[in-house]
Amino acid sequence: MIFLEGGRVVDPAGKVDGVRTVILDGERVREVREAKASPGEREAHEVIDCKGLLVLPGLVDLHVHLREPGEEGKETIATGARAAVAGGITTVVAMPNTRPVCDSAAVARFVRSRGVDAGFARVLPAGAITRGSLGEQLADMAELKEAGCVVVTDDGRPVMSAGVMRRALEYARDLGLTVMVHAEDLTLSAGGSMNEGPVATRLGLSGVPASAEIAMVERDILLADLARAHLHIAHVSAAGSVRAIREARSRGVHVTCEATPHHFTLTDEAVAGERASAPGRPPPGEPYDTHAKMTPPLRSESDRQAIVGALADGIIDAIATDHAPHGPLDKQVEFQSAANGIIGLETSLALTLSLVRAGDLPLARAVERLTSGPARCLGLNVGTLLPGAPADVAIVDPERLWTVDAHRFFSRSRNSPFNGWTLRGRVLRTYVGGRLVHLLEEG
Repeated sequence: MIFLEGGRVVDPAGKVDGVRTVILDGERVREVREAKASPGEREAHEVIDCKGLLVLPGLVDLHVHLREPGEEGKETIATGARAAVAGGITTVVAMPNTRPVCDSAAVARFVRSRGVDAGFARVLPAGAITRGSLGEQLADMAELKEAGCVVVTDDGRPVMSAGVMRRALEYARDLGLTVMVHAEDLTLSAGGSMNEGPVATRLGLSGVPASAEIAMVERDILLADLARAHLHIAHVSAAGSVRAIREARSRGVHVTCEATPHHFTLTDEAVAGERASAPGRPPPGEPYDTHAKMTPPLRSESDRQAIVGALADGIIDAIATDHAPHGPLDKQVEFQSAANGIIGLETSLALTLSLVRAGDLPLARAVERLTSGPARCLGLNVGTLLPGAPADVAIVDPERLWTVDAHRFFSRSRNSPFNGWTLRGRVLRTYVGGRLVHLLEEG
């Protein structure tokens, strides 16, 4: 057994927040108790001194692009899973926009198998809503679920046909699956490369209006209500989307959602190189920074504040990275031509703790958004330290200062807008199924 002793244990699902001893017995949590290890226990078992540290359930990330199969030069399942545990993330849901798309049992089983072989974070495949993620014919969701898919999504490609989306929601409902959507009306966003507004005008870049997201959020909420299905909205970025989700919840629609650290930390000013408004951020960068290009785009400060507020009051259920690795040739081009997305597995926790230190989010609520909140969205038996739960644990030094150096990340890609930032809060150890899978190297 392993005794994690003397740390501040924060487990919202278990209603624990205080100095405790967590006991791991093989692959499961045996107990969380106030008493320290006895002399006999110390002699017979491993005891880890966690005084001054946070002991958290392993974090759960619902939205990760691992690129394998098909684009292993950007990321592999092994490198992505290794990066995840370095960030305290012990369960990841792998998006299906691989090559080939994960729209069949064969690809889903491949992803699961590669995750097991890697031996780091638990890797759970997401299946596509439609064949090839083309938005036309429904994928065989029953086959995908049987192969281990925990959600269906055409992430990155919105299902533009309302009729197809309605049938998808009904099919998924009957199988007990959640439908995750990338909410974007392509007829409104077409040609845009950043948030529509004063910054885009100043830079001479074409804009994507927030209404492109909001309109699709509202459409899919209506369809989920009609189908009595569970809808999960990925990477919410606009205040109008938050309002729509809040209203839907009030009338009983089964809708959950997530937000990313980049959307609650950055605004569209990052495209212009403006990053120096908060402690720990490097001097202003160059304009047209392609590491600030993503979909949905970084929004305005009022949108950012709406996301933070929705995390605090519970409208947003989960924090997810939307980890999207890209190589230099995808990013070192003109802004309009650059690929969308950033990596985020190794910075997510520290950026979330920044909200806690700023007084925007209580620590327990932050941990919930990173653990039991996302687990609850998909009905996963992870994200807690309750007895019998998987022995997935992150041990964190909340005061450890570190400078982001993407070239030292475990991810195969380097496309981070936070490179050079000084962050506070570092994962020292990560356990998955009772195995030590990450130990921070000093120096």
